Amino acid sequence: MTGVDADVATRRRYDSPVRRQRAAETRDRIVIAAVELLQGTASWNWRAVTVRAVAERAEVNERTVYRHFDNERALRDAVLARIEEEVDVEPESFTLDTLPEATARIYQYVSSIPLKGRPPADATVESITRRQREGLHAAVTRAVPDWDDRDQTVAAAMLDILLSVTAYERLVVEWGLQPVDAVAGIAWAMDLVETAVREGRRPERGDA
Repeated sequence: MTGVDADVATRRRYDSPVRRQRAAETRDRIVIAAVELLQGTASWNWRAVTVRAVAERAEVNERTVYRHFDNERALRDAVLARIEEEVDVEPESFTLDTLPEATARIYQYVSSIPLKGRPPADATVESITRRQREGLHAAVTRAVPDWDDRDQTVAAAMLDILLSVTAYERLVVEWGLQPVDAVAGIAWAMDLVETAVREGRRPERGDA
């Protein structure tokens, strides 16, 4: 056997079906470990998905992780792709007609994972947010006293989300809206919820 033939035979042995299968299984184990690591963080903290942390959870060395992923961005992209595959939702395919079903699948997936508590908020901040929740719940209760507490709480919670600074910041920072447009959008959405409450249209759920 010539030197060239020997090199070809060596490469074939190295690139055998068994070796490829083992490599695929290792990659899959790394991705699963990364998904579990993400799900175990408070508020799905993507920064916690590091090569070192994932390697420890997958019980491989960091070099093995880098053999499958060039960097942490590539690793996180693989995690997101796995989650999208499990949820069976592609944001690019959203339409107004399919959005309710897609939303249900997304939140069904999220709700299957126990939420981790956030760090305690500042006492002053916690005080105003508690008063806001109580005030909104009372407002909804006065508007629809015949609703059960479950539906009243859901309606109040939706208004609370719209009234949060986080919602405003996301509209301005991530969507690039002008402050006046962000405020108009929030007021518009709140009016839709308020109208639904006044018309007696309760939140619909699968167990209804």
